[in-house]
Amino acid sequence: MEIRYKTKKGFLENILLLEILKGLGLTLKRLFSKSVTIQYPRERKPLFPGFRGKHALIRDLSTGDAKCVACMRCASVCPSRCITIRFERDDETNARRLTRYEIDALRCIFCGYCEEVCPVNAIVLTEEYEYSDYTRAPFLFDKERLLENWDEFLKKNHLEEKRYLNPFMRPRGISLKELPSGKRIDVPKEWTLEGQVIWRNGKAESVSAKEISREE
Repeated sequence: MEIRYKTKKGFLENILLLEILKGLGLTLKRLFSKSVTIQYPRERKPLFPGFRGKHALIRDLSTGDAKCVACMRCASVCPSRCITIRFERDDETNARRLTRYEIDALRCIFCGYCEEVCPVNAIVLTEEYEYSDYTRAPFLFDKERLLENWDEFLKKNHLEEKRYLNPFMRPRGISLKELPSGKRIDVPKEWTLEGQVIWRNGKAESVSAKEISREE
């Protein structure tokens, strides 16, 4: 261990107060430099695709109802156990029909596992983050509220449902053959494993062929 003692100030340093002048110089420099503070809410930082915000259930364009097939995967994988699902079976086809879908947003840790595991891309954490209230009740999203969240999100951001993409809709590093049909969608190259860049020895390198063999 090396011990360093503060050097003794010279006569001129004590008289001219050089350390104080250096501090004032730094203050003046920052005063006239470009501000890095965002003046919220007049200014907003752009959000990247896949930002995990307000929950929503995506509507099925053919039925107008939720796309959810009540497979229970999201509820099973949720680490905070904030998702509640109830369903009933059709007497003729024995298919599951969703009757209840609830998310307690106050318990959610916004990990994105639910939307990543969903085989039909029915649940999504939208890029909407500006929502607050004075009580707990508004944060218990039921099925209808989740569908309304989706409608409001599309309307506010002027989006078309068919063109909306989220990185969680197609997990990276998994072969298309291993993905359910609902997740076999076209996504930008940078969202796939082949488009990723990793760092080795301080240099950026593309993912090797061996590392993307799972995609083949």
